[in-house]
Amino acid sequence: MIFVTVGTHEQPFDRLIEYMDKLAATIEEDVVIQSGFSTYVPQNCTWKKLFSYTEMNTNVEQARVVITHGGPSSFIAPLQIGKIPIVVPRRKEFNEHVNDHQLNFCREVAKRQKCIIEVEDVKELKRIIEKYDEIIMGMKNGLKSNNEKFCRELAEMVRKMFIMD
Repeated sequence: MIFVTVGTHEQPFDRLIEYMDKLAATIEEDVVIQSGFSTYVPQNCTWKKLFSYTEMNTNVEQARVVITHGGPSSFIAPLQIGKIPIVVPRRKEFNEHVNDHQLNFCREVAKRQKCIIEVEDVKELKRIIEKYDEIIMGMKNGLKSNNEKFCRELAEMVRKMFIMD
């Protein structure tokens, strides 16, 4: 399943919604879209304007590919569970946002952290989705788990408590 989310910003993101809906008609994989305030009405996929927090998490977990807008909350959610998101920043030139902060921010995250696949032209999405598994090989999810570090350190302390030198 491919899950697409455009967040809750009040400007439409029809460019992404329309492209993914039309793509859904040509591929074998299910596409689920959270369309937010977009005005385009999908015809070829499962969609909802807004999903509950629980539904969002379930969709992110179940998706093979997560495609988000450039809002950090949306692309951090898949990163937290080890998935590399495809991020399509909202653009001022298409009236998707008030400025290009998402574009600038996503470019920097992609360049510095190498943990997201930043896509500026939606026409690239089909190719990227087709090669997704190949693209993500070797990429890092960008987040380090403090839980893992804590557990390793705790295990080492316990081991040392019971070893007699």
